[in-house]
Amino acid sequence: MPLPEPVQRRIDRELPADFLSVEPSDLAEYGRDWTKVYAPAPSAIAFPRSTREVSQLLAICNEARVGVVPSGGRTGLAGGAVAPNGEVVLSLARMRRLDPVDRLGGTVRVQAGAVTEVVHQHCEPLGLTWPVDFASKGSSTVGGNIATNAGGVKVIRYGLTRQWVLGLEVVLASGEVLEIGGALEKNNTGLDLRQLFIGSEGTLGVVTEATLKLTRIATGTSVMLLGVADVPGVLALFREARTGPFALEAYEFFSQACLDRVTRHRGLRPPFGTACPYYVLLEVQAEGGDALATLEPWVANVFASGLALDGTLAQHGGEARALWELREGISESLSATGLPHKNDVALPIASLDAFCAELGSVFAKRYPDWEICLFGHVGDGNLHINVMKPEAMDRAAFFAETKAADRDMFELVQRHRGSISAEHGIGLLKKAFLGFSRSEGELGVMRAVKRALDPNGILNPGKVLDA
Repeated sequence: MPLPEPVQRRIDRELPADFLSVEPSDLAEYGRDWTKVYAPAPSAIAFPRSTREVSQLLAICNEARVGVVPSGGRTGLAGGAVAPNGEVVLSLARMRRLDPVDRLGGTVRVQAGAVTEVVHQHCEPLGLTWPVDFASKGSSTVGGNIATNAGGVKVIRYGLTRQWVLGLEVVLASGEVLEIGGALEKNNTGLDLRQLFIGSEGTLGVVTEATLKLTRIATGTSVMLLGVADVPGVLALFREARTGPFALEAYEFFSQACLDRVTRHRGLRPPFGTACPYYVLLEVQAEGGDALATLEPWVANVFASGLALDGTLAQHGGEARALWELREGISESLSATGLPHKNDVALPIASLDAFCAELGSVFAKRYPDWEICLFGHVGDGNLHINVMKPEAMDRAAFFAETKAADRDMFELVQRHRGSISAEHGIGLLKKAFLGFSRSEGELGVMRAVKRALDPNGILNPGKVLDA
C-alpha cells in the first residue's frame, strides 16, 4: 500500500532526499520485530536524524491520518513494532548520538536510537553504567527499552528501565515536542509525565532523546551455575540465596530443554558431565574482601542440604561470560532451531510456588507431548514459557492451538494476581487478553489518555488497545 500522494509530496518537499525508503528489503526488514508472526506491509520507512525531523513527519502524517509505527532495534516479542497495514515505519536507526557523561551528576543524555550495549561501553571508562541489561543489548535501543519499560537479567538488583530514566524528549502525534524532566533527580511539580510515556509502546508519543541515570559498575562479582532437580528446587534455592552472604545481582533459571537448544545451536559443551532437569545461574556481589571465602561455605551448605545436584563457580571473567552465554543465548537458539510460541508472565514472588505447581496441568491438558522450554528471571517473578512447534504440525494450526491455550494460562495468571506480560509488552499479540491483567476501569483511563494525546489514532495504531 503506497503512501498517499499528498503525503509523499510534502515529505519530498520538506525533508531530506534520503529521508524515506520504499526499497523492498527495507520494508521487509524494518516492518517487523522478532515475533515474525505478522507479515510486514509498511508503505515506507522514514529515517530521521533529529527530533525536528521526527516532529515534521508526525505533523504531516497526523494531518493526513496516516499511521506511524515507531521502530528501534526491533527485538520486541509482542508484535509492538510490526507495521502490517500500510503504516509509515519511523526508524530511529540514524539517531544514535551519545553526549559526554556527566560524572558528577551520574547521568548521560542520548538519542533514542543509541544501542544499549554501546551506552554501556560509553560509560564504562568512568566506572559507570546504565544498569539495564539483557540478552539483546547488542541490538536493542534506548528508545525501545523506554517504550517497553524493558526488564532483563538485573531487575532483582536495579529494577526496571523506568527507575533509570530522569528525562525525556518526546514528540506528540501533532508534532509538538515536550522536554520532560531533564537531569533532575527531584521534580515534585505535579504529574510525572515521564512515567506516562515509559512503557506506553509508542502509542502516546515518540521518545527521541533521554537523560539516563547511571550507577557504579559492580565490582567483586562472582558467577555460578547450579543444577537442580525441579521447579520447586529452583524456588527453594532462591529462598536460600535471598538470605545468603552476598547481594544478588541476578538469579536466572532455565530447563534442560533450553540448554539442549543453546548447545546445539552455538556448538557449546554442556556445563556438567551429567544433565540436570533445571539450572540456576547466580551473579552475586559477595560481602567482605575475600569473595571466595564468603561464597564457599554457602555453596557447601547448598550441596549438603540437597538443594543443588551439581555446580560450578567461574574462576575468571572468561568462565563467567561462558556461563552467561548459556542463559543469554536461549531466545536466539529457540528461534534458530525451531518455532517457539512465547509467553512472558509475572507473578508476585510469594505466589510463584503455587503458580508453578499448577502450571504443569495447563501443559498436560493442552499439549502433553510438546516440548516446553522454560526459563526466566525468578528473582523478580518473571517466567518465560516457550512452547515449541512440533516439526510435523502446520504453522497456522500451531498458532491457533497455542492461542487457545493462552486463555488457560492467563486465567491461571489472573487467579494468582499476576501479569500476562512481565517485560515484552502487549503489542498485537496480547491485546485480546489485556483484560486478564487490567480492570475495565483501568482500560477506560488508558483509552482516555490515548484519545487526549493522539486523537487521530496515528501512533502505533492497533497496538495495546483498540480505538
